Amino acid sequence: MEYPPFVLGKSRFDQTTFIGRLRHFMNVVDPRTLLTTKEKLSQAITLLNDYQEGKLGPEITDKQLWEAQKIKQAIIHPDTGQKILPPFRMSGFVPFGSITVIGLLLPNQTFGQMIFWQWLNQSHNACINYCNRNATKPTPTSRFILGYTGAVTSAVGIAVGLSALLQRAQKLNPVTKQLVQRFVPFPAVATASVFNIILMRNHELSEGIEVLNKEGEVVGTSVVAAREAVFQTALTRLFLPAPILILPPIIMTQLEKASFWHKFPRIHLPIHAAVCTLCFAFALPVAIALFPQESKIAVSKVEKDLQQKTSDPYFYYNKGL
Repeated sequence: MEYPPFVLGKSRFDQTTFIGRLRHFMNVVDPRTLLTTKEKLSQAITLLNDYQEGKLGPEITDKQLWEAQKIKQAIIHPDTGQKILPPFRMSGFVPFGSITVIGLLLPNQTFGQMIFWQWLNQSHNACINYCNRNATKPTPTSRFILGYTGAVTSAVGIAVGLSALLQRAQKLNPVTKQLVQRFVPFPAVATASVFNIILMRNHELSEGIEVLNKEGEVVGTSVVAAREAVFQTALTRLFLPAPILILPPIIMTQLEKASFWHKFPRIHLPIHAAVCTLCFAFALPVAIALFPQESKIAVSKVEKDLQQKTSDPYFYYNKGL
């Protein structure tokens, strides 16, 4: 594996291409960082501090620096400097989130079980959003509560509503009903994720977000850039549940037709869990790599007062996750 010259705070992969972003986010969600010891974390932080202060010895390689930065970024919040609890790190999203995905896709659920799994899923998502938030500016707790409440309400409402409609559908036979029921979690989770983004970031749509020039200097705030950022993030959240909540029902339906399936009932849950986890592990880095984290917008598209402040063709902004 190649390691380019180390640049503090930057990715070692090309962020202008989808493949580069995919490799970057596969690094970000690498669950192996969950096993990092206190000693190894301390060594990584010390190594990066020495790099900043110009104290590195000639024996230190670019590989060691990139690996140290990977560890620190996976565990330490960049704004608060505090450790993020393992279940709420990006690297913990798949290992801990798979539990709720498996629960969401369990067959023959009661309304109570459905509500529980939708609530647990949105609660986990809300904790991840909060623990990985942009903390450079204080955000009222009420905004997180609003986003959480909206996400849970929409997820539970859609899941229960669609299930109730399916039960009343007289023209569908029981086998078809059971098959369709397996796909109910997707519209519920996808809609809730979009609601959560809009509710959590609605202040950006009115106040704007910071846009920077090519030198990285803040030029001002743009509502137009904020709309693009929120739209791209909402599309990401809309796409993310699709492979996770659509592929497993399709795969499981095919497996259930196999002769071995009925001979070994004890393997049903382990196989179901493995399929869900693999789909989740595949979908997460793909979804968040769809758009660049540092996006750009044509100067001609933003507000007139900002256009007058630069001769560059583009402004740049942080899209967010």
